[in-house]
Amino acid sequence: MVKLTAELIEQAAQYTNPVRDRELDLRGYKIPVLENLGATLDQFDTIDLSDNEIRKLDGFPLLKRLKTLLLNNNRICRFGENLEQSLPNLKELILTSNNIQELGDLDPLATVKSLTLLSLLRNPVTNKKHYRLYVINKIPQIRVLDFQKVKLKILLLTYCFLLICHCSVNVLGPVLHTLRSTSDVIVIISF
Repeated sequence: MVKLTAELIEQAAQYTNPVRDRELDLRGYKIPVLENLGATLDQFDTIDLSDNEIRKLDGFPLLKRLKTLLLNNNRICRFGENLEQSLPNLKELILTSNNIQELGDLDPLATVKSLTLLSLLRNPVTNKKHYRLYVINKIPQIRVLDFQKVKLKILLLTYCFLLICHCSVNVLGPVLHTLRSTSDVIVIISF
């Protein structure tokens, strides 16, 4: 295992990626802990930390420029609090092939209001009942989940699901008069 030091950051590959973002490549060093990322001097749009040994997503300094974090093939099972303060412009978070177990483990991601693309493929949490609905409810600004576009239909189904889960039948009766499905849109008529 290699410690993430300022020297490693300085020596790591840095380039402009195919989408013209400045990227820092820290892939495959078997880094166990996120630390010393202040040494990036907030010069990168994308940081690739794939194929490491990271268990917890935390330890970030303020990185205003960072838009994309690639963390696939790690051991991530927990998230630090206040990620939104450290990563205020994070739009894309790739957590494919990690060890996220429970739906509640995802709750800290709800504070990252700029997050629009999230991948949790090949994590145990994706096998939980109502996984997609839970994530869409917790992070309503998500537009792509597990590389599948979140459609209006799913957003409305999520809303209806939450109403049904949190309201009694007596309350729902007058509110939801008709639920009609049309091609890609669900129309809810209420009085």
